[in-house]
Amino acid sequence: MRILTNICSDDLQSSKRFYVDLLGFDVKYESDWYIQLCSPDNAEIEYGIIKRQHELVPNLYQHKPTGMYVTFVVSDVDNTYKKAVAMGLQILQEPRNEFYGQRRFLTQDPNGCLIDICSPCEMQ
Repeated sequence: MRILTNICSDDLQSSKRFYVDLLGFDVKYESDWYIQLCSPDNAEIEYGIIKRQHELVPNLYQHKPTGMYVTFVVSDVDNTYKKAVAMGLQILQEPRNEFYGQRRFLTQDPNGCLIDICSPCEMQ
């Protein structure tokens, strides 16, 4: 089995830059309606971005996301946070250690998707 998360975007290029610049994704495939990214460490870990208004996306699902978020586990959340600040991203929650053993911060991508970026830390 293989799982691939796809998100909808109003601006494919802005979305691509967000994920490539902040998280270091590689571009695996790119067209005018779809971009497939992958982890630089494992090409089987993929993340797709599709044009929100594309015919493959049912009309009911062409709205900005709500009620969900995507988590990315990185080796150094504080370093990724510094990148996010340098990129001028809106920070919804600054880095903090959580009770379940993760240090995380929250931002959002250009599509309004809530992004949780975290690294393991000592349990509180």
